[in-house]
Amino acid sequence: MAGERLDPWGTVEIKDYDRLRRVFGIKPFSEVIPKMRELGLPLSLHMRRNIIFGHRDFDKVILEGIAKGEKIAILTGFMPSGKFHFGHKLTVDQLIYFQRELGAKVFVALADAEAYAVRRLPRKEIVRLGIEEYVANMIALGLDPDKTDFYFQTNRGAPYYRLIQLFSGRVTMAEMEAIYGDVTPSKIVAALTQAADILHPQLDEYGGYKRIVVPVGADQDPHLRLTRDLADRLHDLAGLERPASTYHKLIRGLDGAKMSSSRPDYTIFLTDPPDKAIWKLKRALTGGRATAEEQRRLGGVPEACTVYDLYLYHLIPEDNDLVKIYRDCRSGTMLCGECKSIGAERLREFLERHQARLEEAREIAKSIVEPPSF
Repeated sequence: MAGERLDPWGTVEIKDYDRLRRVFGIKPFSEVIPKMRELGLPLSLHMRRNIIFGHRDFDKVILEGIAKGEKIAILTGFMPSGKFHFGHKLTVDQLIYFQRELGAKVFVALADAEAYAVRRLPRKEIVRLGIEEYVANMIALGLDPDKTDFYFQTNRGAPYYRLIQLFSGRVTMAEMEAIYGDVTPSKIVAALTQAADILHPQLDEYGGYKRIVVPVGADQDPHLRLTRDLADRLHDLAGLERPASTYHKLIRGLDGAKMSSSRPDYTIFLTDPPDKAIWKLKRALTGGRATAEEQRRLGGVPEACTVYDLYLYHLIPEDNDLVKIYRDCRSGTMLCGECKSIGAERLREFLERHQARLEEAREIAKSIVEPPSF
């Protein structure tokens, strides 16, 4: 695990999530499920399936707030550096759940400053991707634009940037290196800006939401640890409170490595023509055996299959249907070709339905998100 350090900008794969919880102190999400049921809160698909595997203070911050009838907010950020894919959808599904089921205000940061500093992309392309790829796809997936605050980092107001400046005086280089390893000036600024993204909804100018949860992949935990420390250090000055966070397992690319926009042959984008997406799926790494006879005898290994990942995370919302596919694979009753045919049909239906909404969503996105002037 990169010398017991997580790199939010890197490509380190996480395979042992239990070890990650032990090393970094992330608590199991399963421990808060009884309290959610006690409060009558429905579990999301990703909670039910242990895709959301951990949390920091979800019970103390969010569940306690709901029990007291206090307003809650959920915040996430996307670096618009490539096309929108199923890995991004995983986070958006969580935003939609919190918005629809728990009544949370949603904040979405478009990390244009970070994309420019860390990925070295042209500003105009960053802004185009932010609006036409990210915001548009989120709206097409079902995020309510009337209940969501989408913003580019470089467009946020003075109180937001005041936080960044104040944070810079409350952290040392030794701390930054202990959290992130080798850091550059651009990464330091990006980290402090992300802390402002997470905490600024608590300011009166942005709604005064003191109870905030941030859903992240496990590789982003360094940002949460830094942010929680900064909230403590500026509590007396700015009234900041520690945010909660939830942690989800990262979906793999179709070759079993990390899903990324920079690896288009192994990543399914939500704007892929259905035939192209199905072509990618048909070439995906599976948990099948060397021969059909061997698979019928020994069964497949769905845990090793990237097509099954798509079912688990996205394409099969019905738990009973998912269990049947799992058992048929394990028993050798169903071979990989038949399983991929089911996936192809599900994927085509999803993409055709989603893309039919996308053009209208792009027009909405252009009308509600102010682009930076430069």
